[in-house]
Amino acid sequence: MKINKYIFLSLLAAFMCACSEDFLTKAPEDSINTANFYKIKDDAISAINGAYQPLQWPKLYNMRMWTTDIMAGNSIVGAGGGTDGIETQDEANFVTATDNQGVLDLWRGPWPGILRCNIILQKVPSMNIDENLKNRILGEAYFLRAHYYFILVRFFGDVPLQLVPVEPGDNLYPSRTPKDQVYQQIIADFSQAISLLPPREQYTGTDIGRASKGSAAGMLAKVYLTLGNWQRVVSLCDTVKNLGYKLNANYADNFDPQKENGIESLFEVQYVGGAGYDFWSNENQSSWLSTFTGPRGSNMVEGGWGWNQPTQEFMDAYEQGDLRKDVTVLYEGCPKFDGMDYKKSYSMTGYNLRKFLVLRSIAPSYDNNPMNFPVLRYGDVLLMKAEALNELGRTAEAQLPSSDDNATLNKVRARAGLPDVSGLGKDDLREKILHERRMELAFEGQRWFDLIRVDNGQYGINFLHSIGKTNMSTKFLLLPIPQKERDANPNLSQNTGY
Repeated sequence: MKINKYIFLSLLAAFMCACSEDFLTKAPEDSINTANFYKIKDDAISAINGAYQPLQWPKLYNMRMWTTDIMAGNSIVGAGGGTDGIETQDEANFVTATDNQGVLDLWRGPWPGILRCNIILQKVPSMNIDENLKNRILGEAYFLRAHYYFILVRFFGDVPLQLVPVEPGDNLYPSRTPKDQVYQQIIADFSQAISLLPPREQYTGTDIGRASKGSAAGMLAKVYLTLGNWQRVVSLCDTVKNLGYKLNANYADNFDPQKENGIESLFEVQYVGGAGYDFWSNENQSSWLSTFTGPRGSNMVEGGWGWNQPTQEFMDAYEQGDLRKDVTVLYEGCPKFDGMDYKKSYSMTGYNLRKFLVLRSIAPSYDNNPMNFPVLRYGDVLLMKAEALNELGRTAEAQLPSSDDNATLNKVRARAGLPDVSGLGKDDLREKILHERRMELAFEGQRWFDLIRVDNGQYGINFLHSIGKTNMSTKFLLLPIPQKERDANPNLSQNTGY
């Protein structure tokens, strides 16, 4: 479902002006009668396409989500030095203040998507269109609304729970809803999505890449992983497996723009090159990752601004022989990239990210990168199940040999060229699985959430202290509610310590 296939009708565009960044504190200003829009199937398709769009924006997966690996200690900002990326530097140094621009982006990023989903869930049920299409669109809306709220609740804790479109005359100053209630809604929405969405094999042509039954089951497993409901994690991971998902034989295929939405992919944010939009605008449909993370001054890729430079501590965490290393990072003496040797002088740490770099033959200009962003892969699902099995006391089962069809952890390790793990006790296996998650999912925006969920965040505090980030404390397990939003809405309380 490449985003350049989205057809945004002019009527929809006018209607969607209600999705302003501060819509929670402002009445919708559209003058379109929505009853005149939701008439035919193309209207509904255009509407659900628009609900995916905020995922693409820099406020979410085109920047802020992947910079959480910098917060998590895998990397430093790098870039041009000085104040370049200062908001991310502050987050990573745990001196985040309530006026931090990165925090403001993360707060504002999901709300337009939530509003668009709410409108769809209100309007589409009464439409006279094919029932299978209607169910699919509603399933996509439930999936996306849950996804947007899952982002918000993990970063901010309590957040306003808005389940219907905001209309003139409604309460425009909502209070924060307790996070437990928000999680219950997320669970309900993902569950609805599982029941309504088709399996991925039913998508063809330009529909490939839409949320599917497997997408929803995998994301719900991650919700239960966050909440520590281990039995539900195991059950949902088995559901995903039974839907036919598998590991790619080659780890690098997960990051090849010519092999997107493959057998391992549960859900990707879709990007496209050559869409013709301004690189810096929300309408931009090309990925920023290669442009931002390419080695600075190297001429290896178009752009090459040197963000997200891996640390020595992260590099030292690789086991000998781990095949993922040469796919994930650039280091002096590594395999050539597009025929060019890497020099450690390109980076402040001596390392750069390789995982998301795109060849010039595919992305011939800095604003033309078609590589999707992997939100959820089957490798993650296998590691979620391994962790859940271990926490349930099924520790030996979590270490089944890679040759066993039911293997989890060792399937992932075998693909990475690493030997099977066996005979570990529960505590040691927990550490091994978390280490494996770090290396398997490096720079995919997952590490931060692992740090803050395990042992109520104490795992993350201990780890960050161990690498010298001594400012980290319980306060920083949640981001502050942006002061700009609290100034606009006096009913928004602040997180503890800010």
